[in-house]
Amino acid sequence: MSINFEFSLCPKYVPDILSRRWVIIASSRLSRPDNLHTKSKKKIGCPFCTGNEQVTPGEVFRLGKGEKDEPGWQVRVIPNKYPITDYHEVIIHSPHDDKDIEHLPVSHVELILKAYRERFNFYRTKGQVLIFCNHGEHSGASIRHPHSQLVVIPGQINLDTLAREPLNNIVEDNNCFYTYCPDFSQWPYEIWITPKKEGQHFGDLTDKQIVDFATVLKKTIMQLERIYAANKFGNMSFGYNYYIYPHSNWYLRIIPRFVHRAGFELGTGLNVNIVDPTQAALEYRGMEVRMIEVLGKLKSKISKDK
Repeated sequence: MSINFEFSLCPKYVPDILSRRWVIIASSRLSRPDNLHTKSKKKIGCPFCTGNEQVTPGEVFRLGKGEKDEPGWQVRVIPNKYPITDYHEVIIHSPHDDKDIEHLPVSHVELILKAYRERFNFYRTKGQVLIFCNHGEHSGASIRHPHSQLVVIPGQINLDTLAREPLNNIVEDNNCFYTYCPDFSQWPYEIWITPKKEGQHFGDLTDKQIVDFATVLKKTIMQLERIYAANKFGNMSFGYNYYIYPHSNWYLRIIPRFVHRAGFELGTGLNVNIVDPTQAALEYRGMEVRMIEVLGKLKSKISKDK
């Protein structure tokens, strides 16, 4: 006698009544490819590289030249083959397998952000549109080729996503955006980018704002890479996550993945940040660690003298 277990590939939302939190059961995610950890000596073609368009699901949006599902694109959007939610897309940043935002021209980062805006607006009436990026081995990425993802979550699902944090520890102040390390930072060197104009959704971005946003996003991730290189983080490779808040008063939150979360954090829900956000902001602004230590001692001495 054989028992046949059948599991639905459609995502299932399971609530916890007391906490009002939700879990998504997405069995299809088990089948995802993993070209970050393959040990095979046989070269496996990257499905996101130009020339492999026929390997992926049919594209739904592109910026650049060429016909649908053919080379020539600069940014390409396809349905996720292993979806978490009913609407789940992959935004392929560029044809380059080894260049992400920090190493692409600002003009190309603008194209990525324009693709974000177009797809956000395409789905904004269908639910909560979350755009996120997993970069590097410890961020949750399974394919090395730089890409972001877009998911649409039903409006009735309660999200734990943080509302915009107050402006503290400002790193940069350009025409349209602030970059800062909130006092409530949960991760070492966490940094946020927020528009000066309040009340907007991400999809309301103007072309002028996108130019400023592309410049500051590229610069911030380059600074983060420099901080990673200047510090020793054990065997952790360079990695980060970012996401765009799906509601009004949007922001982009960058979470560096330089440390692992352990039993205390998982068991209590409390986060231990080993880098003071004030120090993190100074490092982003280019101040040497030794100078930061001197300033800290001076500040301490002044407090004692009062």
